Amino acid sequence: MQQKIIILDFGSQTTQLIGRRVRELNMYCEILPYNKFPADDPSVIGVILSGSPFSVYDEKAFRTDLAAIRGRYPVLGICYGAQFMSYMLGGSVEPANSREYGRAILEHVDGTDPLMNGVEPGSQVWMSHGDTITSLPEGFKIIASTDKVPVAAYRGADNEQLWGVQFHPEVYHSKCGTQILRNFVVDICGGKQDWSAASFIESTVAELRQQLGDDKVVLGLSGGVDSSVAAVLLNRAIGKNLTCIFVDHGMLRKDEFKNVLADYECLGLNVIGVDASEKFFSELAGVTDPEKKRKIIGRGFIEVFDEEAHKLTDVKWLGQGTIYPDCIESLSITGTTIKSHHNVGGLPEKMNLKLCEPLRLLFKDEVRAVGRELGMPEHLITRHPFPGPGLAVRILGDITPEKVHILQEADHIFIQGLRDHGLYDQVWQAGVILLPVQSVGVMGDERTYERAVALRAVTSTDAMTADWAHLPYDFLAEVSNKIINSVKGVNRVTYDISSKPPATIEWE
Repeated sequence: MQQKIIILDFGSQTTQLIGRRVRELNMYCEILPYNKFPADDPSVIGVILSGSPFSVYDEKAFRTDLAAIRGRYPVLGICYGAQFMSYMLGGSVEPANSREYGRAILEHVDGTDPLMNGVEPGSQVWMSHGDTITSLPEGFKIIASTDKVPVAAYRGADNEQLWGVQFHPEVYHSKCGTQILRNFVVDICGGKQDWSAASFIESTVAELRQQLGDDKVVLGLSGGVDSSVAAVLLNRAIGKNLTCIFVDHGMLRKDEFKNVLADYECLGLNVIGVDASEKFFSELAGVTDPEKKRKIIGRGFIEVFDEEAHKLTDVKWLGQGTIYPDCIESLSITGTTIKSHHNVGGLPEKMNLKLCEPLRLLFKDEVRAVGRELGMPEHLITRHPFPGPGLAVRILGDITPEKVHILQEADHIFIQGLRDHGLYDQVWQAGVILLPVQSVGVMGDERTYERAVALRAVTSTDAMTADWAHLPYDFLAEVSNKIINSVKGVNRVTYDISSKPPATIEWE
């Protein structure tokens, strides 16, 4: 039986980072809403309580039933999770004199406590909280402090297996964070560290065979890493019962439709190519709101899939390459939608196909590891992420075939330039944005008034946070000159140097 760590999500923006850090320890974990703890699941060996945007004393604060987990599993509370346990068990939590945000140093560390094993005084941690624990429940013990936070970490009374840390061990800036999580997951919970890409493939293929039986599946290919890995995984599980559909909505990159179809030949997949560009251009005509664009394209994908599926015999499932960040960003438990994704949003109420999403619990780097384990070609695995709506969300304003053509040409020059200069694999994601402005320029002896584009390139590990890529100036100058000289209708090129947060990777 696969061991499992449950992470209860109270709405923190870093909950998914906790999951990634646990997975990096080769331990399987699942992130669930704070009120959805799986009762009587024998595979659960420990519980982590995440942070939250709320204060524990707020009327709307998220609360879970501690009685369902206390005494049954080791529990680690992080930030709000630590405050919540202390508050619910008799401690006090009050607003701090000033918000604690950023780097802090652990001055006192109880190295005899198993959570703090190997953590030295002077270790850097990352704080992000407006409240602080002013008193602990009776019998609880402080196991770490900073100069401003007396209760930086604590242990439950009588060595009860309850721990709380006020800082965020999942964040990179907490230098001892991995050690603390390892102490909890491996030493305290007894994790065997047996989760890997190979074990995921083995268990997922078995689950897919049980879930799908002899049912037929139609899968929407996008040409990206996620849908490609999902297709190969499903193909290994059900073989000829999988039919893949690759839809050209008219907003793919230059020559991508034919190139992707050629790529899939080597994978042994049954792929049908569908040119639906006229449909999408018609439905997007005059639409400028980015969320409406996404929903129109998402709905259009499902409609095309449904129509094509009806041409096949006895198809019951729609396969998709949905991955974990899609679910987290689209389905925030706080009710705040950052953006909708075509994989999980805009599904019609009366959909004729059931959903099958074999990668739903994986982060992007894990998807790539699974692809390599499946023996897929490296050029497919290392492809940059590309939005499902394609260039529609990189054209600010309404969509026209002319704008798409301009952007395709500019984007091709940028991406090919990254490849030619050996920069492609150093960048997580890159593309060009067509701006809804025109600017004055001079070409030869003539004055021009044409479009401006923005180059966007970021570095990241999971797309949840990202920094702008510090590309060489000479390279940027070369790309700028080539776009302006080669792409009719563009006379100005800019470079986006915004990080996520506060910006997002895509502009829309």
